Formats: sequence, structure tokens, C-alpha cells
Amino acid sequence: MDSKLIEQYASGGEQLSMAIRGLTREDLLAVPAADAKVGRWSIQQVVLHVMDSDLIATDRIKRMIAEDNPTLIGYDENKFVQNLYYHDQPAETAVQIVDLNRKLFANVLRKLPDSALQRKGMHNERGQLTVGKYIQSTIDHLEHHLKFIHAKRANMGKEMW
Repeated sequence: MDSKLIEQYASGGEQLSMAIRGLTREDLLAVPAADAKVGRWSIQQVVLHVMDSDLIATDRIKRMIAEDNPTLIGYDENKFVQNLYYHDQPAETAVQIVDLNRKLFANVLRKLPDSALQRKGMHNERGQLTVGKYIQSTIDHLEHHLKFIHAKRANMGKEMW
């Protein structure tokens, strides 16, 4: 397995933790103005979305590793935000879950042979996926949302130090 890819994956929780460091609960819950062009979710919603997405991604990757061509079911991220009380869950706990989940699962990834990267699953919306591409897309997904968190912070005048 590509050790660089695994370490990049494993460090995601730390990156997310740094992205929200120093923010108050009010900062986390602030919904940006529509004209701010930094996305419509609060930082809190972004963090909880990342947590849910990471847990779902880990499940999907595990199934691709353990099962032969499993079916991977999509979900509506906006319905999760609307109906799963993201505003009531502590962002710090969500970050810890992302961090621990990634670090724990990275232990599995480190033991896999290179051939495991080619194992496949069939997503009901995106079609055929491989373990390697899914790990990369999970890394890319976090990076995408970190950019939004940084932009939201800047919009509030709470830039990273």
C-alpha cells in the first residue's frame, strides 16, 4: 500500500482539529451570508458532515476490502444536515471521531497488500469504485471542506494563526 497516501489519510483528523482551533460555539454555528461565497453551511455543519462522510467512507472501504464487489449506497448530505441535529452535536467530539476513526483504520490499510487498492465496489450513483480511488476521494473530500472552513473563518475575521 502507498504509505504516503495512508499517512495523508491518517492525518486528516489533525487537519480538521487545526481548522477549528480557537473558534467559539457562536463562530461554529454562524451561517454565512449568501453573498459571502463561502458556502451555505456553518462550520459546525461542515465538521459534522465530514464526520458522517468519513464514517460512511470507512464502512464502504471496509466492505470493498472484505467482500466481493459490494453494493455501496449513496446518501443525501443535505437531509443529514437538516434532520440529524448537527447544531446540537459538539464539533470537537466530531473531530475526535474523525481523528480516531482515520488513525484506527490506517492500521488496517498499512497491512494490506498493494493488490487491495484494486478491489471494487458498485456505488448506486457513481458506478464502479476501487479502494485506492475511494481512499483518495476521502482525502480530497476533507481538503475540499477544509478550504471552505478556512474561507468561512476569513469571512468572520478569524483567520488561522
